[in-house]
Amino acid sequence: MPRRDLPPPPPPAHLREWLDEGAVRADRARFLADLGRRNLGLGRLLLLWAVAALFVIGWTFVGMAVTAFESGDPLSCFFGFVFGLIGLGVLVPAASWFVRGVRQERQLSRLLCAWLEAGRDPAATGSGLRAPGRSLVWLTGSLALGATGLRVAFAAASEVRPGEHAYGEVAYFMGLGMILWITGLLGLARAGVHHRRLACSGRPVRAARPPVPVLRDTAY
Repeated sequence: MPRRDLPPPPPPAHLREWLDEGAVRADRARFLADLGRRNLGLGRLLLLWAVAALFVIGWTFVGMAVTAFESGDPLSCFFGFVFGLIGLGVLVPAASWFVRGVRQERQLSRLLCAWLEAGRDPAATGSGLRAPGRSLVWLTGSLALGATGLRVAFAAASEVRPGEHAYGEVAYFMGLGMILWITGLLGLARAGVHHRRLACSGRPVRAARPPVPVLRDTAY
């Protein structure tokens, strides 16, 4: 599915004074709604989890390679080499997609901030743009994923017994837990930053207080 073009940036402040205020306000509301769906949509959450799943698959093959190399058997070492190549073949594209996603998120964030700063219309930043339902899904899903990752990592580290557990097995479960924990942390950060940004933008701008004149004793 081709990616839709992003909304344009807002016009400069000196040009907005010459434009129709109603048209600018309508464009701001429409573009903010589009950017909000892109930034906190369910598809974006599934895409984040899909990239994390690729990291898990690649890390699984790397753990299998380390375990095969620990056995010292020539045939096992051969399979370990194959598993390592497969793991790298999965991790490298996953890292590339993650970097590309970070760049897209940075561009979305810049556009969202620019349109939020282009006006202070509370109707444009209402509950529809804050998306409480989608925010709740992001928060609960990310919390569950992060808690699972921490549990897996700490359990792998606390249950290690010398001579009973292979180093490759311990490293695999700790890496798996870290992948899940970092993915959950990214989801929590996304939902928190989005809600805080919109909450701050909806506050009315306080008028600047005029300076209080200082009365001095003057001799007449």
